[in-house]
Amino acid sequence: MNGSSSPRMPRINKILIGIIASAVMALIVAPDIYAEPPTNTEPTYQLGQHYPLVLPLISAKTTEPTPYSPLAWKTHTIKSGESLAVAFDNVGLDSGLLHQIVATSNKTKKLVSLRPGDNLNFGFDDAGNLIELHQPLNNIETLVVKRKRDSNDFTATIDKQQLETQTNYAQATIDSSFWNAADKAGLTANQIMEIAALFGWDIDFALDIRAGDKFEVLFEQHYLDGNPIDHGNILAATFTNMGQTFTAVRHQDGKYYDKNGQAMRKAFLRSPINFRYVSSNFNPRRLHPVTKQVKAHRGTDYVAPVGTPIWAAGDGVVMESGYNQFNGNYVFIRHNGNYVTKYLHMTKRMVKNGQRIKQGQTIGTLGGTGRVTGPHLHYEFLVNGQHQNPRTVDLPQAHSLSGSAQTVFKQQAKQQLGQVQNYSHLLAKNAILLPQS
Repeated sequence: MNGSSSPRMPRINKILIGIIASAVMALIVAPDIYAEPPTNTEPTYQLGQHYPLVLPLISAKTTEPTPYSPLAWKTHTIKSGESLAVAFDNVGLDSGLLHQIVATSNKTKKLVSLRPGDNLNFGFDDAGNLIELHQPLNNIETLVVKRKRDSNDFTATIDKQQLETQTNYAQATIDSSFWNAADKAGLTANQIMEIAALFGWDIDFALDIRAGDKFEVLFEQHYLDGNPIDHGNILAATFTNMGQTFTAVRHQDGKYYDKNGQAMRKAFLRSPINFRYVSSNFNPRRLHPVTKQVKAHRGTDYVAPVGTPIWAAGDGVVMESGYNQFNGNYVFIRHNGNYVTKYLHMTKRMVKNGQRIKQGQTIGTLGGTGRVTGPHLHYEFLVNGQHQNPRTVDLPQAHSLSGSAQTVFKQQAKQQLGQVQNYSHLLAKNAILLPQS
């Protein structure tokens, strides 16, 4: 061979190299079938057209307040003569915090009137800061003072527990006194006085109660966590006195009416004093205890402890409030022109001439001033200038129900008194044994 030369490449190799090169070029220039389609980030708009305004969403990052760690509680019981300031000092709190809490609201102002035996519950955080203050007000209510989060201010609320209300029943026949019979029946002092008030316009509980009289009462009983704690309203009651039965049923207006919708309330109370003991009844031929002469006793004498409040028998205006050697301290009240009531021998007078008086208002206290043999109240009742027996005189009634209100009430009264009767029958048959309240 003349000169050097490159070896010749076989034909088959040339063909393979050409195919591979073509494939590579195709991959380079071909579109990517897996790529996202192009996005036009710059929208085109035309003049004169309306387009919606789309604002980007901004995610607001909210954070729940971090709860306080469990509080460390300390209970302080108020001692006799101890003030709120002393109580705060004893648990390590200063007077500035005390004044801030007391000034929080009208609710916290009651803290300054604490009584011996009241409890204060203080809740502290890990740093020793006061976070909560609790004061139990009664069986179901608690004053709760809380520090606001991220603040030195406080809030005050009254927390009230949910009560369960059931209907209860009591009855008794009187053998010695109404008070003793009612007490044995399981009624509280307040309930006994409520019953006397209900029927106090028809019955003089100081004079008219007799052995053999009886009463029945349907009332609400409140329970907390299954335990009885106090009594609610009297729903219905009956009282049989000297053979005559009186009924009282509570209306939705909170007032009491008899089974026919007639108001229990009268213009006058039968007795102007809390029933206790009576020395002498109405007697026009009474022998005067001092002069020993027969002299009309145109009134009723009520004996009770000195200082016992004396009530106005009805609304009116004070005619006279004065003193003389016979009547001692006395008060005369005029009622609606035709009626006058007189109250004698009082220790103290609490009203003045011309003063307007409401029924049941205290006008003085029982005593032994004037011509008397012992402390008592002498009470007189005059109609058109004539003395009447306050225990038996017909008394004008207060407003009664009428029309549809009376019709609806009669149905309610029938149901309530029916409940009373059912309880009475069940007890009579010894079918059930009711727990005493």
